[in-house]
Amino acid sequence: MKKEKEDTTRSEIIITGFGGQGIVLAGRILGKAAVLGDNKESTLVQAYGPEARGGACSAQVIISDGPIHYPYVRRPHVLVCMSQGGFDKFVSQIREGGTLIIDQDLVKPRGYDGQIFSIPATRLAEELGRKMMANIIMLGFLTAVTGAVSVKAALNAVLASVPKGTEKTNTTAFNKGCDYGFAVLKGLEKKATGKTGA
Repeated sequence: MKKEKEDTTRSEIIITGFGGQGIVLAGRILGKAAVLGDNKESTLVQAYGPEARGGACSAQVIISDGPIHYPYVRRPHVLVCMSQGGFDKFVSQIREGGTLIIDQDLVKPRGYDGQIFSIPATRLAEELGRKMMANIIMLGFLTAVTGAVSVKAALNAVLASVPKGTEKTNTTAFNKGCDYGFAVLKGLEKKATGKTGA
């Protein structure tokens, strides 16, 4: 059987959580960053549970250098979970070698042994005094650890998408997530070089 050639210019991402967390907005910003900032192609498919606020919801984003013929994510390269229900529903779909990103206070990644990046996004948002900004913190973290879009494109897309007058606090939230992500990567790098040096 011929193995399907992996398209390295294509990134499939699912962001999942519950209604009211700004999941779809995060997906929209990610797609906007890819198209307007990084000159790539992108699609967004959103899904809500039976009741919007509090119900399960997800945003499926595909980013590619070339045309996208099918907008649904089948095997995500990146799965971002901001709720336990979202993790339970989508974790089996993540592709081999994929990346799982979780809000560490809201998701217990039981039974998953692949690569995991975790951030206390909701807690950090509460520290900023705006729990609603957990999605923007998560977006900054996702941008830093995956490189799916450039930091500049993502921040510009955030600023173009949030309500007028909230740009400063959203910039702070995005940078907080981004800095946390780069610190995590640096820690992993140190660990890796420490191991090889032993």
